[in-house]
Amino acid sequence: MGAGDQLGLTFQVAAARRVWRVADLVSAARTALEREYTDVWVEGEISNFRPADSGHLYFTLKDGDAQLRIVMFRSSVRLLRFKPADGLVVIARGRMTIYEPRGELQLSAEYLEPKGAGALQVAFEQLKRKLASEGLFDTARKKPLPALPRRIGIVTSPRGAAIQDMLNILRRRHASVPILIYPAQVQGESAPAEVRAGIQYFNRERNVNVEVIIVARGGGSIEDLAAFNDEGLARAIAASAIPVISAVGHETDFTIADFVADLRAPTPSAAAELVIESRQQLEERVASLRQRLARGAHYRLLLARQTLTEWAQHAAFARMHDALARRQQRVDDLTHRLVSAEHRLLRQCASRLDVAGARIRHFDVRRQLAAMTREIDSHTAALAAAMRRLVLVRRARWERTGARLEEMSPMKVLDRGYALVFDSTGKLVKEAAQVNIGDEVSARLARGTIVSTVKKKTSG
Repeated sequence: MGAGDQLGLTFQVAAARRVWRVADLVSAARTALEREYTDVWVEGEISNFRPADSGHLYFTLKDGDAQLRIVMFRSSVRLLRFKPADGLVVIARGRMTIYEPRGELQLSAEYLEPKGAGALQVAFEQLKRKLASEGLFDTARKKPLPALPRRIGIVTSPRGAAIQDMLNILRRRHASVPILIYPAQVQGESAPAEVRAGIQYFNRERNVNVEVIIVARGGGSIEDLAAFNDEGLARAIAASAIPVISAVGHETDFTIADFVADLRAPTPSAAAELVIESRQQLEERVASLRQRLARGAHYRLLLARQTLTEWAQHAAFARMHDALARRQQRVDDLTHRLVSAEHRLLRQCASRLDVAGARIRHFDVRRQLAAMTREIDSHTAALAAAMRRLVLVRRARWERTGARLEEMSPMKVLDRGYALVFDSTGKLVKEAAQVNIGDEVSARLARGTIVSTVKKKTSG
């Protein structure tokens, strides 16, 4: 191969080489990666967890010496049932991509769940530890229930079986107690907000006079009871000025609402049993208290009578009777003076009223009104006459002015046999020099117009 052939091969190789821009190469790699790994599951331990103000989550999944950056956008974060934290082993689902500004491999996660325990259980334990550390579960802050509430508020679903059981028990135990039901969803996304709104309504509307609130729901799975593990609902229960009874699920079910409430009932039916005594038990208790009170009052009365008898024999009582008699005499004297002063004052008032009545009788209001009415009528008549005279003067002036204008009207001149002559351009002809023989002219008469041709003209 000659030197010329070697030189041609070098140029061919140089021409076939492709040089990538960094951005183009990273973009092409990202496109190929996203096309190949569109839906992957990956397991690892969370580290460098960093929530951003925008609502996005950034963290790293570690597995031995390998690590993978994870980004979870706000739209997916809103669906999380627990709060990610460093050291938690999770399984993430998403698509592989490359963050082009740094050229880093990362997983855009759309779903996240803790390994082992379910997401709801992890969220339950996290929220329980958080609220316990704030003291929301402390017994000291729980409010006592009224022994016999005058009105009961219930926040629950009006279509559930739990409310029917509660109403039956409450009617049986004490039918005269009013019950207010705030309808709310007890399952689903909107349930925490609706239950919270019910508690806030009973606290805000003081005119309903609810003295105890029952938050109730029948049994179900942990997913069904998830609405009562909501932080906002827990804080609403803790902030309630009215005692709250949590009656959620079965006896073995526990929710965050149970720990925050002032009393936890094993079931909704048990809450109805706990919130109010039965009528029979109340009547028996009242009868027992009445008997105890009667016996105690009778005993105290006997003791007081005996003590009074002993004191009545003391000399001090004689002096006391004298002092009371003197004070009674003083009271009688003051009463007599007060009655006399009252009678004297009443007589003075009556005399003043008589004088005022006499003055009023001399002042005849109707006569004054009649005089004023006559004066007004007189002024009205004078004003009307003046207006009529003014109208007549103005009308005569108007008629005279109209007559003068009529006399000066050009139409009056035409009525006397004169005519106005105009040339073909519509200009008024005042002298014969303005037209020529053969010109067409028009003459405006009093009634009508004549068009003619000039045949002869004379000047002067």
